[in-house]
Amino acid sequence: MASVWKGSLSFGLVSIPVELRPAVRQDHVSFRLLYKKDLSPVKYERFSTKGDGPLEWEDIVKGYEIEKGKYVVLTDADFREAALGKSSAIDILDFVQQDEIDPRYFETPYYVAPTKGGEKAYALLRAAIRKAEVVGIGKIVMRNTQHLVGIKATGDALTLEIMRFQNELVPIDEIHFSMSASVRPQELKMAEQLVENLAAKFDPEKYTDEYRANLMKLIRAKMHGKKLKGAQADKDTGDDGKVVDLMARLRQSLAEGKPAKTAGKARGRTKSATRTTTRSATRKKKTA
Repeated sequence: MASVWKGSLSFGLVSIPVELRPAVRQDHVSFRLLYKKDLSPVKYERFSTKGDGPLEWEDIVKGYEIEKGKYVVLTDADFREAALGKSSAIDILDFVQQDEIDPRYFETPYYVAPTKGGEKAYALLRAAIRKAEVVGIGKIVMRNTQHLVGIKATGDALTLEIMRFQNELVPIDEIHFSMSASVRPQELKMAEQLVENLAAKFDPEKYTDEYRANLMKLIRAKMHGKKLKGAQADKDTGDDGKVVDLMARLRQSLAEGKPAKTAGKARGRTKSATRTTTRSATRKKKTA
């Protein structure tokens, strides 16, 4: 993928020439809106709420709503005045421990790749960040917008993640969470057992977009003039607002998960018991 930004990454008096490359790609199925009669693409026209239009771009301005129906209009000159100007540097302001940062702050990842002459300093910074297990916090200007960023060591790469500023997060105390609900010891024990039964190492290849796969199957079938019934859930897992018997659900979940997790243990216990019985029988024969 082509680089989206070129400049330098600085910490202290060290400046590393780098470029940013996307670390993720969009992989969703996109559709065009078509006129049902002849399948011609539908155009979007610009009309005012009063019905005037279609409007030309030069007749459209940007406004900030200060109260219902009242706006402050900003011109291109206003935006240029407010702009911070182009920046060719990412200045690391602080290094903080990874576990101190709320995951909600992180948004979009990029690879930070060294350009000519920056390889040694790049490797040095990567090794230092990895060993200290820290995140470098800095700022960058991209497309005339300033962003907070986090620099991490990820394998052989340094990655930069666009971060949200504090005012962009919804405070937890604005939402009511159940704090008074009592948890009975037997419920907690069964929940812990269920969590233990489902414990596994993270394998990203294990998780796939089944809806996208179903859509592509349907599209390929229609391309060849076939009809293919989409995959549907075997049963509705919703509760329809009914009160849930938590203990019953926990027991059911544990029962469904037991064969995969406990069968091996059960077989081990059976073999052990068989060996014990055989040894006892042998001793009795010798004694007799």
